[in-house]
Amino acid sequence: MTKPLISVVITVYNEEENIKPLLEATYAALSEIEYEVILIEDGSTDRTVSEVKKFANDRTKLIIFNRNYGQTTALAAGIDMATGEYIATMDGDLQNDPTDIPVMLQKAIDEDWDVVAGRRANRKDGFVLRKIPSKIANWVIRNTTKVYLKDYGCTLRVYKADIAQNMGLYGELHRFIPVLAKQQGAKMTEVDVKHHPRIHGESKYGLSRTFKVMSDLILMLFFQKYFQRPIHLFGGLGLISLMLGSLISLYLLILKILGEDIWGRPIMILGFILILGGIQLITTGIIAEIIVRTYFESQHKKTYKVKSVYQGVGTAIGSLSGE
Repeated sequence: MTKPLISVVITVYNEEENIKPLLEATYAALSEIEYEVILIEDGSTDRTVSEVKKFANDRTKLIIFNRNYGQTTALAAGIDMATGEYIATMDGDLQNDPTDIPVMLQKAIDEDWDVVAGRRANRKDGFVLRKIPSKIANWVIRNTTKVYLKDYGCTLRVYKADIAQNMGLYGELHRFIPVLAKQQGAKMTEVDVKHHPRIHGESKYGLSRTFKVMSDLILMLFFQKYFQRPIHLFGGLGLISLMLGSLISLYLLILKILGEDIWGRPIMILGFILILGGIQLITTGIIAEIIVRTYFESQHKKTYKVKSVYQGVGTAIGSLSGE
């Protein structure tokens, strides 16, 4: 098979009843395109694997995990295995519609977008348990990261391969893929896509993921602003704490000189805590700086990415990249 134009990465976990209609719909939607389908079976306990083997065609790869690792790891494995010029990701629960992929791919090609993200225009999920928490999370992520997409929860996206394969997915960061792509300078847009109600199986999402999203959001904000300069965060906070603690100590010293008893005052304990906390924060910043330098220098990583190098009248002579 020639190199595919697009690799479609689909994560599946206990989706045995969805496999046949999923593959049939995907193959039909991509029939006019050079494609490959990569299914990542994330430690299912049902007959998902046997169903895939039964209905997969010769353009389909199946990656079987020995246990459940989670959606982010599954997506990372599929993206690593992809050989297409573009990579599409989607869920395996039939709520995403494969017929949207050719439209999104054409938009990416025609308008030279690095990422085309899906936006569920008429979402078929529960209002209280799914839609409201999702809207709140989308608003918080959008306004804190300054990556202005309306629907962070839609897995259906099309990427240029070099963007997708350099995002550094791990943990549970799949919700923040647009933020990771933006950190690489990706140009992205959002289009309305179809969304269907779940017919078979059970949803893997719930309100319990809210705290995980908020925790990961803190990590994303740190990556955005301070990953290459952690001393600016920890050092800044440490200096503020140290100065406040020093001012309190100076104030108490003046009171002591004037003859007042300062022992046991809560403000004295606060001063000690602020001074010690400031020293610890500054020390943490220095250690973090050393770790960051080790990360880049030991692996010969660059702190920038050059898209292309041109010589003369617009002739590309090479491409350099780093993380």
